[in-house]
Amino acid sequence: MGKLFRRMKNVTKKGDMILLALCVTATLFGLVMIYAATATADNSRYIIIQSACLIVGVGIYLALTAFDIDILAGQRTLLFLFNAFFIGLLLIFGVEVNGNRSWLHFFFLPFNIQPAEVCKITYVIILARTLSVNQTRTSSIKCVGQLVFHMLFIVGWYVFISSDTGVSLIFIFTFLIMAYVGGVNGLWFLAGGGAIAVAAPFLWTNIMRQDQRNRILALYDNTIDPNGLDTMWQTNQNLKTLRNGGLSGQGLFNGMMTNSGAIPARHTDSIFSTIGEQLGMIGCLAVLILLFAIVARVIYVGVKTPDYQNRLICMGIAAMFLFQIIINVGVCLGLLPVIGLALPFFSYGGSSIITSFIAMGIVSGIKMRPAPDPGAHYIRPY
Repeated sequence: MGKLFRRMKNVTKKGDMILLALCVTATLFGLVMIYAATATADNSRYIIIQSACLIVGVGIYLALTAFDIDILAGQRTLLFLFNAFFIGLLLIFGVEVNGNRSWLHFFFLPFNIQPAEVCKITYVIILARTLSVNQTRTSSIKCVGQLVFHMLFIVGWYVFISSDTGVSLIFIFTFLIMAYVGGVNGLWFLAGGGAIAVAAPFLWTNIMRQDQRNRILALYDNTIDPNGLDTMWQTNQNLKTLRNGGLSGQGLFNGMMTNSGAIPARHTDSIFSTIGEQLGMIGCLAVLILLFAIVARVIYVGVKTPDYQNRLICMGIAAMFLFQIIINVGVCLGLLPVIGLALPFFSYGGSSIITSFIAMGIVSGIKMRPAPDPGAHYIRPY
């Protein structure tokens, strides 16, 4: 017992308790808003599940703070097989939501699991390890080929099974940021851009569904949904909800659009609009400040660590969260087509909360554990 106590004391002393405080504050804020968003319904289930996941998440955060992520990173092949298997479970246990087969349903769990939430963390570790193994030759054909293979595999496999092209964008964005920070030569990015330009017509016509294409085109072509009752309906509802809030909002539990159920996914993907209606622009700014403080803290830990691999893991996690924030808020503001991405720590979702704390626990563990070679300061290779 004494040994366990000393270990926990060491975790709380050397781990990133600032990051934990930010994550818990954001989740509690989100919990209040989920309760307010679902006040007109039987919301006890949402609150119980979200609260339980918060407690579990904090426990996982502390456990991962004491865990050496290098042990897991060394099992790159097993992580790859895990991603392939876990996403593959959608073929058997997947349930379709809004046209996408993105969720696993197990009768013994009170919530569905989105495999992409879990796999994006192991994916970051795989990319970081690949770059670390090839640290002195990150622009070599071998290294870039391995990175591209992992990205194309997980994107292709996930889209093939789930048809969810929106979530797959997280993997692409994270790949680009990690490749850049890892030191891959800019010529590879130009070559990749050219390949995308060539493949874009095929992807547009053969991979994307018509409704997905309409979501993009409707933002610029009013003739696609002139009355705003089809493709643009959710976007218009989000904008109306935000406009209702004004500067200071209509007050907690007093959102007209929220209480009437006129806004879709008011406690999940559209939680930002719910916050805007009830707490106004001030509440929205508070949310963004909290979220960007979390991302900034992750980047800070990454910059401070002298270990190349751990720095890349931090940057990959920061990129992953930043992309989700930008997309979710952009959708609510009508700047981007509707993509079903949760707002980290704020949206309702057990798998989202737990995996968010897993990612942050990995960052805390990196802060706690000094690099194997303190003198191996990062030099961006060319």
